[in-house]
Amino acid sequence: MMRYERNNIKTMRGYVSGEQPENDKSVKLNTNENPYPPAPEIQQVIVNFDVKVLRRYPPARADKFRDLAASLHKVDRHNIIATRGGDELLRLLITTFVNPGEAIAMTDPTYSLYPVLAQIQDCPVVTVPLNEDWSLPNDFTERINKADCKLTFLVNPHAPSGKLLDTDTLACIASELDSVLLIDEAYVDFIDDDYDSIPLIFEQDNIVILRTLSKGYSLAGLRFGYGIGAEPLIRPMLEKTRDSYNLDLISQLIAEAAISNHDYAMENCRKVIAQRNTLRDSLLELGFSCEATQTNFLLATIPTGFACSAKQLYEELKTQGILIRYFSDPRLINKVRISIGLPEENKKLINSIKSL
Repeated sequence: MMRYERNNIKTMRGYVSGEQPENDKSVKLNTNENPYPPAPEIQQVIVNFDVKVLRRYPPARADKFRDLAASLHKVDRHNIIATRGGDELLRLLITTFVNPGEAIAMTDPTYSLYPVLAQIQDCPVVTVPLNEDWSLPNDFTERINKADCKLTFLVNPHAPSGKLLDTDTLACIASELDSVLLIDEAYVDFIDDDYDSIPLIFEQDNIVILRTLSKGYSLAGLRFGYGIGAEPLIRPMLEKTRDSYNLDLISQLIAEAAISNHDYAMENCRKVIAQRNTLRDSLLELGFSCEATQTNFLLATIPTGFACSAKQLYEELKTQGILIRYFSDPRLINKVRISIGLPEENKKLINSIKSL
């Protein structure tokens, strides 16, 4: 039966998601979820939902959500597209703006789904290695333009380091690129610096910004995201390449309630930031080195002379019911990524590491 599979699909590796715990007693610090619950109003949406309305199709373009998001970001509805998680937006960008065989650019390392989506479209991947301090090399845009890339993926804050590029740098990158620039802001709600990239969509005609409700709004289980960009970039995705009725009615109602309670979500994000600082201090005291981060996770380097390697630490903590993320990438081989949990979860992690 494999003879029916496209050649590029046959030879590629699929995306590998983070492990799911075997029971509710596990401490899950491996997939960058928000440890705090979503707004209480969301519970009321679910409780009060009338199943009889499911006989009809949902609003095709999620216009109410788009209006709410537009109001929050001080843009117009035509600058917003609502998608099935941020990942659907990534797919739409590729299928709308990149022909099969045309190149897609990204940094190394980066979000591991990017190359998978490129390979599905049969697009070559051009990777630009980051500097040792996770900053962009000076010839970043030059390399991308030289390779004739049609789309560039840039995570900001960066994953897995947590490093943030300022908006002046982003504007400079966009102005120099010959491609569409996707600024993936999945972790933007955990930035504690003054940062607002939205005005860039009116200054540069090649920028699309990705946002998600999975992280800051504590709705990873919902799969709801959206894109922000100039109308000429949003319109073809909205009107041509987007799946019909891509967002079900229940998801739209929950997303509307979530974004209407933006202040509640941001208060939870401030709690995460406080815990992030506390956990980082605890790891530094144990000899780990941790990059300063603007996300809800820490990238921690195993100290020299520690009792075990990064992989062994991941495996040992797993036996204790604590999940963190280990990557076999050569540049990350001596590091682990730790999502910020509740205070008691972070404390249990630290005590477990101390015991080693």
